[in-house]
Amino acid sequence: MRLSRVAAAMLAVLALAVAGSTTGCSRLVDGAAQASGDKPGSEITEDGSGIQIGYPDAPAQIEFFTEPQCPACAHLQHEAGDAIAAAVGQGRLAVTYRPLTFLDSLGTEYSAHVANALFLAAGPNTTGTAFQAFVQDLWSHQDPEGSPGPTNEAIAAMASDSGVGAEQIDKIAAGEQIIDSEELNDANAELLSETQYEVSTPAIYDLVGEQVIDTSDPDWLAKLLATPQN
Repeated sequence: MRLSRVAAAMLAVLALAVAGSTTGCSRLVDGAAQASGDKPGSEITEDGSGIQIGYPDAPAQIEFFTEPQCPACAHLQHEAGDAIAAAVGQGRLAVTYRPLTFLDSLGTEYSAHVANALFLAAGPNTTGTAFQAFVQDLWSHQDPEGSPGPTNEAIAAMASDSGVGAEQIDKIAAGEQIIDSEELNDANAELLSETQYEVSTPAIYDLVGEQVIDTSDPDWLAKLLATPQN
């Protein structure tokens, strides 16, 4: 199944080219970033359970499985978030964020609330780098596991500070519901189970190299970006 999804992604890139010439819970030519007036975007994936940021034809492509209440996820964003943002902005990396909400079993809707805001934030008025900044802001203000979590107003303020589009900010502030958190968790947990035995976060899967990335290696992103992409 992983292979078929990678193949589909490569076919999509070909079609575009023809048409337009820590453990825990734009094309490039020879590594040079594509020069383009367009900014990397953000959009909900076709399967409805992820948000892709960056140029769709970026040479490095990853899936990032994350849980809003997961402290290790917050740590990973702290350590690698700025470098992820830079690579997205340079056209070197596309990231598909796949939120999970299993820690809501602690008795709150914290994770569902934050995950919903992520899906509200994606769209034509939110660049990939703004979305990444929003993710970093949310995880850097992470409340303890089992707490109620941030309010709509607090999340909207973080979205505004990160550069998320005005229309999306209004929807976040209003608490508009766009996802079914249980269906979202089930879908992304199933995808994650295809790559590793235990459904735990954070987890990053290299869609091009078809392998789980060892994020305990502090140089994981640099190595990913330095790997020749075919």
